[in-house]
Amino acid sequence: FAPEVAWVTKSGNSDMAEHIAVRPTSETVMYPAYAKWIQSYRDLPIKLNQWNNVVRWEFKHPQPFLRTREFLWQEGHTAFATFNEAKEEVMIILDLYRRVYEELLAVPVVRGRKTEK
Repeated sequence: FAPEVAWVTKSGNSDMAEHIAVRPTSETVMYPAYAKWIQSYRDLPIKLNQWNNVVRWEFKHPQPFLRTREFLWQEGHTAFATFNEAKEEVMIILDLYRRVYEELLAVPVVRGRKTEK
């Protein structure tokens, strides 16, 4: 993700002694931690929910209300012992999202599948 990282190098008019990276995504932080947390199948499943601000620089013309350079992002980070457990969790969460949109927000949902690309 190095090309997408924003570096904070100044505070006001002063150069910062230590630069701060504003990361574009949290995968770079989460998965090395998983390598420490998961020592055995007995440590599974791990289900984490994270809310954080994300900054993206990869596009030229952000559209208001669709996507801006900085936005609040909710993401789930999980690890399971088997593919079937992971797939079941995905379906549970997708149905939860559908219920929020349809039952709370009155927005119809058309289910689809992510393309291979």
